[in-house]
Amino acid sequence: MRLRSGLVVGVTLLALALAGCATPVASVTSEPGANSQPAVEPDDAGTDAAARAQAEAWLNAANLPSGAVRSDETIAGFSSYTGWPCGPIEQIEAFWTIPDATVTGTGNWLRENPTADLISTAGPSVPDDPAIDSTSVGFIPAADSQEGIVYTIMKTEDGVAVRAEIAALTESAVCPTPPGGGMWGAPGQG
Repeated sequence: MRLRSGLVVGVTLLALALAGCATPVASVTSEPGANSQPAVEPDDAGTDAAARAQAEAWLNAANLPSGAVRSDETIAGFSSYTGWPCGPIEQIEAFWTIPDATVTGTGNWLRENPTADLISTAGPSVPDDPAIDSTSVGFIPAADSQEGIVYTIMKTEDGVAVRAEIAALTESAVCPTPPGGGMWGAPGQG
């Protein structure tokens, strides 16, 4: 009897969990700015050649401290990602390692040496502190822009790993109004 009761409870919980997956979602208005999510997800939009070219141009112009070595994504366990609020976008990621570097030293260097003609969204430089294990530095093409590059710097055993998240708005991109109104924070500011 005990086994049967446990089985009934387990099946009931599984059925409830699966029922939640089938619950219809509220319809979303197609009016630009009426919701808090991009109108189209980047992967659903197809490729926008001009936006892709812009993202690649920013990647090619990426300016990193001397000693930076281009790497694959397995170099560090990056656990946060930039939430680009507008969409659709063309997005590229790139990774580097910099031996014998510190997080704050690399972040300060990036702030002082912008990529291409982009504007930093980061605050002022901070004193070098080996205890800091991660930071991010954003760059945008113009004030209030929601595209550009966000560099995330993470401490590793022998220096730092750097991830660049690069996003360029497509021609059909829409920037929704944030929940509760207001304005979106600049890329790279958390």
